[in-house]
Amino acid sequence: MKIVIIEDEKLTAADLAETVSEIVPGVHIAAVLYSVRSAITWFQENEHPDLIFSDVQLGDGLCFEIFKAVMVSAPVIFCTAYDEYALKAFKSNGIDYILKPFDKSSVETAIDKYRNLKNTFTGNPVDLSEIIRLFGNKKKSEQSSILVYKQDKILPVRFEDIALFYIENEITRLVTFDHRKFTINQAMEKIEEMAPDDFYRVNRQFLVHRNAIREASHYFARKLSLSLTIPFEETITVSKTKVSDFLSWLSGR
Repeated sequence: MKIVIIEDEKLTAADLAETVSEIVPGVHIAAVLYSVRSAITWFQENEHPDLIFSDVQLGDGLCFEIFKAVMVSAPVIFCTAYDEYALKAFKSNGIDYILKPFDKSSVETAIDKYRNLKNTFTGNPVDLSEIIRLFGNKKKSEQSSILVYKQDKILPVRFEDIALFYIENEITRLVTFDHRKFTINQAMEKIEEMAPDDFYRVNRQFLVHRNAIREASHYFARKLSLSLTIPFEETITVSKTKVSDFLSWLSGR
């Protein structure tokens, strides 16, 4: 049996590889992949394995990005710490999971399920569309903080404490309601995916929290201009194509 492990925590990946090797004599660990990017590249360039163990939340995004980018022909056993709703979504699509922290018994049970379902998976790409949809409905409530950089430290900042995200000189930054500023090592598109529904992407440059908006007023060319509850020098406008949707969001609809 050939197995690939996708896990950004190296010690966890090594522990999982050792556990699988104990359960399946002669197993071949074809690769241990630590990020979405490296996994996409590996699957594009290599023959697919018999089975994949994949963490859900990786350092550079969700593992579902891998399976959306590459048509994978192997079943996936997810390694996750997410709640029962997401786990039921995995199971409803014939894909098993092991809940972190895992033990030998849970890994063995998952592998046994793979063996029982092997004929079902043979030659058929894994369809993850429903899992992605259901997981997407949950992920925003699961993500409570984002990691930021301050000198040589990495700190978590809660989304509820953030007034806005913005791009300055191609660098993504945030400002908190108590006027602290931080740099983030993630693209605005990724932050928009993670952020709760209290945030709105008013234009390419700004992602703003509802509570940071004092008022909106008419601006040139049918745009809106935002006045914030925190000091911020740059003018923030809502593009005219988003005005209707933005006002619905602002009113809580």
